[in-house]
Amino acid sequence: MTLASCLGEAARRFGEAPVYVAENGLVLSYTELDRLSDEMAVGLARRGVEEGDVVALVLPTIPEYFVCYLAAAKVGAITAGVNTRLSEVEQQAVLNVAQPSLVLREGDVVPAATVDGVLAGWRVPGSSPEPLAHDPERPVALVFTSGTTGLPKGVLFCDRQLDAVTAIDVGDRWGGGPRGLASTSLAHLGPMTKLAGNLRGGGTTYLMRRWSAGAALRAVAEHGVSFLGGIPTQIALMLEHPALESTDLSSLQAIVVGGGPATPALVRAARSKFGVPLAVRYSCTEAAIGTGTRFDDPPEDAEISVGRAQPGVTLAVLDDDDQAVPAGEVGHVCLHSGAVMAGYWNDPEATAAAFTAEGAVRTGDLGRVDELGRLHLAGRSKEMYVRGGYNVHPQEVESVLAEHPDVVAVCVVARPDDVMGEVGVAFVVAGRGEAPTLDSLRSFGAARLAAYKLPEEVRVVDALPLTSMDKVDRKLLGSLLSP
Repeated sequence: MTLASCLGEAARRFGEAPVYVAENGLVLSYTELDRLSDEMAVGLARRGVEEGDVVALVLPTIPEYFVCYLAAAKVGAITAGVNTRLSEVEQQAVLNVAQPSLVLREGDVVPAATVDGVLAGWRVPGSSPEPLAHDPERPVALVFTSGTTGLPKGVLFCDRQLDAVTAIDVGDRWGGGPRGLASTSLAHLGPMTKLAGNLRGGGTTYLMRRWSAGAALRAVAEHGVSFLGGIPTQIALMLEHPALESTDLSSLQAIVVGGGPATPALVRAARSKFGVPLAVRYSCTEAAIGTGTRFDDPPEDAEISVGRAQPGVTLAVLDDDDQAVPAGEVGHVCLHSGAVMAGYWNDPEATAAAFTAEGAVRTGDLGRVDELGRLHLAGRSKEMYVRGGYNVHPQEVESVLAEHPDVVAVCVVARPDDVMGEVGVAFVVAGRGEAPTLDSLRSFGAARLAAYKLPEEVRVVDALPLTSMDKVDRKLLGSLLSP
């Protein structure tokens, strides 16, 4: 089922049930979303947007984003989401890759407080586009990589890949969707690839223009949010927020953490303070779907791993020659399923390099699979450093140091060393007590880490810098160590 046809069926099944609720009070039903996107599709066509064109959305987290995305799909155009948290220079870099026929910015789209005001002046009221011929290879979405290690790449998904994401996530089920809360930019992988699955659920999503821990907690209490998803940083900020203890969380039923490594301490704290089951997920933009834990898995699974391959996904850990490594050894994590990207936009060389001969996506992550089939991440291959001839994986070190009672957050990066080649520097956010010293961190980690893995320097900071993707900005931290 295509994204466009999925919306039509959802509108038929769920009708006037709310699909999106905005911060300004606007409520859109499934029927209204279908109608508005029909009218916007005709509006796009009258402005010259044709099948195969790219429509770039530089919009915040508002319902209009989804109306435009679905409208573009109905005329066969490709939506390129652009994170509004990027600087103007970074946004332009994305647009240079996307080469859109039309760019819709916040200045072009005034967030409406009423249904009739949604995209007024863009829609053609009472109209609907001609249905497209069924083509599973029709491109639908461009999701951009963060570009923290170079220029951003546009990851292309066709209807075939989006349908596979939906099949893996929800199967053929309709209904039973939660009351959720949008926690990331709508240009991110989840909102762009899981839209059809969310529509099939018939649930309601509450949209915040800009996420904050306090606003998220208020939304849970005021709107009866039942499902909470987020990256580890967001969950940690909610746990640290002073309003947590007084917030009514009785509606909350489950939490999913993804988009980055969650420490054992964070997983345990979230389970304890939120009082609901928690699962972790792992993938990369190019693979769309990867591994995860289930809510009924043993508690330690989510604490020490990112779970097992999800149904329909093949997980492989390979050496530098693309040969499988023995169980328990660290190698390059590769994922294969029907959901993996169609390729990088207008970049055949990078596309070829991203896949193994068997068609698996190279995630760029290092990891190992244990005897129970659980994947344990060891960090990015580009983050690994070599100290005195020994490989050190920062994420492994961070997961241990994060257990220190005086550590709230930690990031380990390498700096050059005349003797050892490279050594580790731990950037630490301290708790309310005394800031940890280098000796205390090394003593704490010595029981679980080899001596060569322990940091040689510690720097206490107020907060770890984040990228526009809400991941720790290792590149910026590394620049602080430059001579």
